[in-house]
Amino acid sequence: VQLVESGGGAAQPGGYLRLSCVASEDIFRDACMGWFRQAVGKEREEDARISTIGGAAHYADFVKGRFAITRDNAENTVTLRLNRLKPEDIAMYYCAAFPRTVSGYDCAYAYTLDAKNIDSDSWGQGTQVTV
Repeated sequence: VQLVESGGGAAQPGGYLRLSCVASEDIFRDACMGWFRQAVGKEREEDARISTIGGAAHYADFVKGRFAITRDNAENTVTLRLNRLKPEDIAMYYCAAFPRTVSGYDCAYAYTLDAKNIDSDSWGQGTQVTV
């Protein structure tokens, strides 16, 4: 297993959770890292992604201003802080490493990136969030 998420659980509406993902160095190094969610019966959606360049990040409109993604390159860790949680945030949350063909600029500024390009072994096993 190359990516391991933790930190999920239950929170009250308006509350917060902090999700962490520790990745192997060969997965994490120089990679655009993302957090995704998948609710029961729904398609997977991207919440946020973060570039290696100065920590520049991109957020989905539905989490902008509520969630914050950070990365610690020394610890091969990417973190998603979920603030002001809503019932609609209930989902399994996954971290993933985009292919290195994704540039730092696209990681930070592209409106969408195709998650289908992410290798199956570049996904974590997921952590459940309940609100």
